[in-house]
Amino acid sequence: MSDSANPGADGASADATAEADGGDGDGDGGGPAQVSSPDYHSENHTAAQTCGWTANAMRGEGKCYKNIFYGIESHRCIQMTPVVRCNERCVFCWRDHKGHSYEMDDVQWDDPEEVVDASIKLQKKLLSGFGGNEEVPREVFDQAMEPRHVAISLDGEPTLYPYLPELIEAFHDRDITTFLVSNGTRPEMLRDCDPTQLYVSVDAPERHTFDQVVGAMEDDAWEKLLETMEVLADKDETRTVLRTTLVKGENMHNPDWYAGFYQQADPDFIELKAYMHVGHSRGRLDRSAMPEHEEVIEFAEEIQEYMPGFDEVMGVPASRVALLSKTNDTWVPKLQKGSEFWERDPVTGD
Repeated sequence: MSDSANPGADGASADATAEADGGDGDGDGGGPAQVSSPDYHSENHTAAQTCGWTANAMRGEGKCYKNIFYGIESHRCIQMTPVVRCNERCVFCWRDHKGHSYEMDDVQWDDPEEVVDASIKLQKKLLSGFGGNEEVPREVFDQAMEPRHVAISLDGEPTLYPYLPELIEAFHDRDITTFLVSNGTRPEMLRDCDPTQLYVSVDAPERHTFDQVVGAMEDDAWEKLLETMEVLADKDETRTVLRTTLVKGENMHNPDWYAGFYQQADPDFIELKAYMHVGHSRGRLDRSAMPEHEEVIEFAEEIQEYMPGFDEVMGVPASRVALLSKTNDTWVPKLQKGSEFWERDPVTGD
């Protein structure tokens, strides 16, 4: 799951339009097609791509909804993945399923410190051109060269990387917050992962819809997702988020079933985000499958009726996303203005 964005045609969400940028290549030798795209920069199995919101924030043209909801500074956020292979074929995915093999026997894994180094190096390379951009203040560029957040969500399924818990710790050791996004098929790995915020995709309220929408490559994927809900319920220190990509005509039904499923995980937050008709998903779905922001909010409110305690419904129209929360104070505590996290800022901390 990626949240990259550029201003889109026909009023499409800024989040989604750039998601297509990395997914137009053809598979080569069984490897993921996206790695050969000029929009991806990679070192071995680590890949990064500039999020459109990062570019927008540097020019003062808006920030990602993760800034509005959680306090993430978009111009200082790396969008990366430690593995570009995936074990699901979601119908709404902008990526090219061709060649998205997830067999790992041929991968020579880098250790976590190497992945962190590669991620920062790739981010700096991707943003280096902004240094001469008159629309970008020098202070903002200098800050972008010192990232403080990482979204482990660019492509593939990150829990397929065997040293993911250690990778998260390595980012934290460098004062970089971590948002990890997973499809929930590796509960045993997620049990050992404690990122700043842990997302798990829940794109169906029951097995039949799951099989139709998610296209899992493993027979026990649904059972593993159920087990992951138990893992999330046991997380006391890690902020947890369930995220559903809403596709009209596919999975926007039975809000009460979604509520029952969500409650198994006892999440801190629930995100419902519109499918966007971009990239390779256009060969699988019609544009009419893309809900409007108002439809996302309406469905979120229908789910809320069955979610005791989730009193807040927030929305960001530019991203067609709704957030269900028990509180309106949704920012990551350490990202509050004036916090110790920012006092140690290598650029602005005096």
